[in-house]
Amino acid sequence: MADDANNEPLANGADTTPAAGLISQYIKDLSVENPNAPDSYNWTQQPDIDVQVNIGSRAMSEEVHEIELKLVVTARAEAGVAFAVELAYCGLFGIRNLPDDAAHQFLFAEGPRIIFPFARRILADAVRDAGYPPLMLDPIDFHALYVQQRAAATELSETQPAGEA
Repeated sequence: MADDANNEPLANGADTTPAAGLISQYIKDLSVENPNAPDSYNWTQQPDIDVQVNIGSRAMSEEVHEIELKLVVTARAEAGVAFAVELAYCGLFGIRNLPDDAAHQFLFAEGPRIIFPFARRILADAVRDAGYPPLMLDPIDFHALYVQQRAAATELSETQPAGEA
């Protein structure tokens, strides 16, 4: 008979072992704008690149969650916008027998870390296909962002008087 404290399956067949893993991944939305082409190909000024990252999660069932990694990249120069790319890249993850705090951290830190390299490649290809050199985003430390956002949320809740939302 298996011991539940060792995270082994129980004799009655109940599996209490914590598990989390990627089921599938996909592009949910991809938009590429190249509003000043072909003039922008001759601009000599190096554009400023603005990168926005947003992470969302929703439960599809008790054990399956969709994680959405949204990347918005805009390249601006004095003459205007060279390109703008918006990508919503998703992964379906199976999560079972994780404590709520561990599941939350998985959904907002580890899951995005797993799918980021694929989203990064799609973004680089989209920029290249728009006629520019591929844009290779630096790796993102999703765990550090998660810890930072949790600390900020805790600090905000502690500074608000009771009754305010």
